[in-house]
Order: sequence, then structure tokens, then C-alpha cells
Amino acid sequence: MESQVSQPASAASKILGGSKAKSRAFKDKAAQVGVTIGGTLVFVALLLIFFYLLYVIKPIFDGADIRPLSKISLIDTQTPSLMIGTDEQNEIAFRVLMDGQVEFYSVASGQLLSSQIPLLSEGETVTSSAKSSPNEQRFALGLSSGKVLVVDVDFAVTYPDNQRLITPRLRYPNGETPLNLSTNSAVYNLAFDYSDSRMSFAYQDKDGQWRFNRQEGEENMMTEEVEWSSTESIIADAPANKTHALVTPDHSQLILPGTDKIFVYNTRDADAIDLLQVIDVRNGQDTVSQVSLLAGASSILVSYHSGLVAQYFQVNSDSGRLYQRIRQFDELAPMSAIATEFYRKSFAVVSKEGELSLLYTTSERKLFEQKMALQSPSNMAFSPRSNALIIETNQVLSLFAVDNSHPEVSWSAMWEKVWYEGYPEPKYVWQSTSGSDDFEAKLSLMPLAFGTMKAAFYAMLFAVPLAVAGAIYTAYFMSPKVRSIVKPTIEIMEALPTVILGFLAGLWLAPLIEDHLPGIFMLLVLLPSAILASAFSWSLLPGRWKQRLPEVYQELMLIPVIIFVGWFCFAISPTVELALFGGDTRQFITNELGITFDQRNALVVGIAMGFAVIPTIFSIAEDAIFSVPRHLSNGSLALGATNWQTLTRVVLLTASPGIFSAIMMGLGRAVGETMIVLMATGNTAILEWSVFEGMRTLAANIAVEMPESAIGSSHYRVLFLAAFVLFIFTFFFNTIAEVVRQRLRERYSSL
Repeated sequence: MESQVSQPASAASKILGGSKAKSRAFKDKAAQVGVTIGGTLVFVALLLIFFYLLYVIKPIFDGADIRPLSKISLIDTQTPSLMIGTDEQNEIAFRVLMDGQVEFYSVASGQLLSSQIPLLSEGETVTSSAKSSPNEQRFALGLSSGKVLVVDVDFAVTYPDNQRLITPRLRYPNGETPLNLSTNSAVYNLAFDYSDSRMSFAYQDKDGQWRFNRQEGEENMMTEEVEWSSTESIIADAPANKTHALVTPDHSQLILPGTDKIFVYNTRDADAIDLLQVIDVRNGQDTVSQVSLLAGASSILVSYHSGLVAQYFQVNSDSGRLYQRIRQFDELAPMSAIATEFYRKSFAVVSKEGELSLLYTTSERKLFEQKMALQSPSNMAFSPRSNALIIETNQVLSLFAVDNSHPEVSWSAMWEKVWYEGYPEPKYVWQSTSGSDDFEAKLSLMPLAFGTMKAAFYAMLFAVPLAVAGAIYTAYFMSPKVRSIVKPTIEIMEALPTVILGFLAGLWLAPLIEDHLPGIFMLLVLLPSAILASAFSWSLLPGRWKQRLPEVYQELMLIPVIIFVGWFCFAISPTVELALFGGDTRQFITNELGITFDQRNALVVGIAMGFAVIPTIFSIAEDAIFSVPRHLSNGSLALGATNWQTLTRVVLLTASPGIFSAIMMGLGRAVGETMIVLMATGNTAILEWSVFEGMRTLAANIAVEMPESAIGSSHYRVLFLAAFVLFIFTFFFNTIAEVVRQRLRERYSSL
């Protein structure tokens, strides 16, 4: 009977055991699949981030694209042209002839829309003509009567019946009446520039003498009309040979080019024009073919018959600001025409055979080069938005669409020194925006990468000794009761928002350090010394005295020492400052030592960001040390080793993979930190290791400038490139950490 009862019970237990095994196997398999899927998704997410960043970044390294749009047959093929161009929409092209006649053509149909001639008095003829800066689309006519007429090519935009209508016309910014110059001679080889309250004209009279005329305008308060006063000077030492003169848009310089020299005159004061510099532009046997101004008129482009193009701009020297050859482009075909963009530092050249090249000066990039169907081009110009290029040949105006979104960005411009206009030497510069239209963005990532490493270095310099030493003592020497309080307290520090730490560092810590700088440095020296002296004194005390303080609380005896030393250093700081530094440490550092002192500097960042990094390093390192098997330390002690020998030769070696991982994790957090460096530094993109100067990091730069950048702009994409560089930094440090950790684990796993 018992065997009959036991058999069903045994069968039931087998069935239950089998079902539990199946359930356990299913759970194990589900966990394995879930972990695999989760890990795969993490890896996929990283790949998606990586490739998305590359997708946004890639366009800045693409070259330009130029393709033909239309061709327009010219009506007058005998009279040479002074200038050509288009309206902003690239719907109407115009051609200004040397005699002042302006022809307007429809780009779509190629038909002549209108031909307009400036009104001249009876008997007046055009003896010379000149064009202004490309962005102004303005020209002037020198007349036989000694007068000058300034004319704008303008396009009026209206919307009748909600349809855009562009009407080409001529405008006279100074009125239809020509301006009288201070001579009755005809005006030859005219050069000019115009602004609302000032006009400057340089020309030769019938005797070949160069003259300079300045027209100053002042608004009449009663009539609200501008009244012009004239000042004229003779440029006595100017070259008499026929030349194409240039007047800079700020009316400060007159440029008279020759075949091997360029004469630059200071024209700020029209009554006292003086020779500023004679630029030697000789290039062996090569001769100058054309001289033009780059956008902003700070640089002179000198083109040679061989195809070489050289850039000159003013650099500080012992004799003042003088023009100097900065860079050159020599892999070009002999050119027939050159054109500069309205607002950027790009320029295009075309050879007699129709080889078209597009280049950017600062980045030194050749963006485009291709042979086009052009026969003997004679003139070339960019459209106002730089999205089209118009080229004149013998009988045709050819319009080309230009896609050139990011010419200022190149690998060398971001990671090498660049010589920018107005700078005394090549430098690493990050300056993405300015209030000036002719501003050139400076997008070097080197100062940002340097600032990132500088901030991380000072933070780790502060955090690693404290965190690792604290982890060693807490895990190996501290009593379990005190450890149960200290470890969670330090770990909960990691929950503090970094924006709060940055706020306190910028508004409280930075002024505190500035006001008590001697005390801070005394604290760095006296506090470790006081702790060591206290420990040494404790070791010399008799045993019966030591027993009066329970072993559990021996660590807490240092708290009064730390508080007293801190108070003493800050209390004596004003006295030390007065005795050694004349009462002002900051002024002493700046004036006597020649070191720049910023209130929000690397010292502030190191302390604040080190405070944020300490919990990360401490927690991981302490767990690694505490997890060392007890039989290893007990065996070492049993063999006669001291606690210190056991710690240094057994425990730390065994825990070294975890300690190294903790340090690298802390470094990764320091590299990617944003809010602390954003609020506790001056955000100045400089390359200085000085602890008294600030920095700008990649993360802080992205946080500051991304909301203000235009989507799709060079600035926007370079910020994504900065994010990509930051991604690579953290990936590199984490990879190194993992590799070293594995090697350390393999090396000391036999202990």
C-alpha cells in the first residue's frame, strides 16, 4: 500500500521538478536574449549617433559645384564693358559699357529688356569710367567737363496681383547733376568710392597729374538736404604711367598698381595725402596682370600673367601697419579675368581657354576647377548672393549656378595656425560671429580641444589624489561603522546637479579665491602638512592615551585640524598679501610677474569640477579595493608583512584594474562636463596652460553657440564636428581604460 502511494508522489515530484527546470531554462534563455538585444541596441544607438554626426559634418568638406544655367547673346559687341552682374534673384543680368550705357537682359529668355543711358549735358562726353566695390553695384563716369556722375544699378521689386515684378533702373545717389571737381580738365583713369556722407575720387588730368578729390556731406538741419564740400589735393610723387587705380571703401587708402610695384597712399586726410608704402610685387620675370580688392577691402589680390595669385594685407611692424605677402595660389592657368565675392573671401579666376577655378583665401582651398565652354572671357562677376557667376565673352554673357556653402572650412583651418586679416601672425582662433558684414568666421577647433584637455587636467589633478587616497583609506583602514556613513555620503554627492556646482563656483568660489589667493596657496601646503604632522604626533602618543579614544572614531580627530588650518590660512591671508604682495595679489601677478589673471580661471574650474568628479572615482575605486579577497590580505599578514606592505604589494596590485577604470571614468566625465566650465570660466578660447587664465571647452562651446547658429550653416556643422571630436575623445579614453583594465586583470589575476 505504501509503495502504491509513494509511486504517484515520486511521479508528481518529477513532473514538478521538470516544469521548474523548463521554467528556469526559459527564464535563462529570455534573460540571455534580453541582454543580447539590449547590448545590440546600445551598440546600434552608438553607431546611429556616429553616422548621424558624420552625415551632418560631411558637407563642410565637399567642394563647390558650378554648372551652366543660361547664355545671353549681346547686342553691342564692339564697346568694351566696365562691369557685369545680376539682381539678387538671378533673373535679370546687366552689362555696363565703358561709355555709361547699361543693358538689361532677361536670364530666362536671353532677350534685351532695356538699354539705359545716364543723362549728360550737351557737349559732355565720357572720358573715363570706374566701378565701385562689387557689393555696391555702382559706377562713376568721368566727363570731359571735369565733372563726375555717380550711378547705381538698381532693381525695384513690386508685387502687382501678388506676382513678383523686378524692374531694372538707374539711380543717382547724389542726384542727376554731375559733381564738380576742382579742375576744368577732363577726368581720366578715374577711381572712386562712395558712402552716404563721403565720396572720394582719384583721377588723372590732361597732363597726367594724379589728383585726389574728397567730397564731405553734411545734412542741412532746415532743408534736410545734404550739402557737399570739396577738398582736392595733388599727388606729386605718384607714378605717371597709365594705371587702374583703386580707392578702398573706407576712403583711407589709394592704391596705384604698376607692373612690378604697388603704390599705397594714406588718404584719411585729403589735405595731407602721403605715401604709405611701396609694395614690391615682383615675381621673377612674371609681371602683374590685374590688382583687385578682396571682400572687406583689407586684402589686395595681385594676379600675374603666369596664373599666380598672391594675397597681401597689412601686418604690424616696426614702421607701422604695412602690406605683406601672406599666401599665394600658384597651380592656376594663366588667367583672363578674376572676380571676388561680395562678402566672403572667395574669388574665381578664368583662363583664356575657359578653365574656371574657384578658391578661398583663408582656408587655402581650391573648391572647384573645370574647363568650361568659354572662348576668350574678358569679364566676370558674382551675383549678390554668391550663388551665381556671370562671365562675358566676345558675344555672350554666360550665367553659371554656384553651390559653395562652406568655403571657409578646411582641415588645415580647423587644426593648424591660420593667418587672418589684421592679425600679426598665424594663430589658432575661434571667433564664430561678429556684428560686421565683412567679418570672416574663424573656426579653429584647436583652442576648444586644448581648453577641454586643460579643464580635465586641472580637475583630475585636484580629484585623483583625494578620491583614490580616500578610497584606499575607506576600504582598507576605516572601521566598518564609520565606512557605512562615509561611503554613502560621498556617493550621494554625485547626485548634486552640476549647474548648482557651476553656479556656486562662478558666483561664490571665484571671488573667494581672488580675495584670498595667498590663503588658498597656503592651504594647499599647510593642510597636507598638518594632517601628516597630526598622524605623526598620534603615533608618538603613549598607548594608554590612544586607548581613551575608541578606534572607531580615530579618523574623526582630523576634522578639528582641518577646520583650524582652513580658518588660519584665510585669517592670515590679508596680512601675507599686505606684507609680500603690496596688498593686492592680483595686481602683483599681473604687473610684476606679467601673468594674466582672470577671476574665473582654471583654478576655480579644477576645484569645482574636481569636486564633481571625486564621487565617481571614489565609488568605483573603493569598491575595487574592498572587493579584493580577504584571504590574499590575510595570507600576506600571516607571512609577516605589515599593513602598508600588504596594501601596496597585494591589495593595490589586485585592485589596480578597478582603480584605473575609476580614474578613466572620472576623466571621461571631466572631458564631457558642460555646466561647470560654462559658468565657472570666462569662456575665452585661448591656448594657455596658466592656472590663472580661463578656457573654452568643446562641450561648453556647443551649449553656448548651438542655439544661435543657423541650421545648415558652416558654424552649425562645425559645432556638430566639435560634438564628433568630443565623442571620439570619450570613446578613446573609454577604450584605453578597458584595454588597460583587461591587461592589468590578466597580469594580477594569479595573486
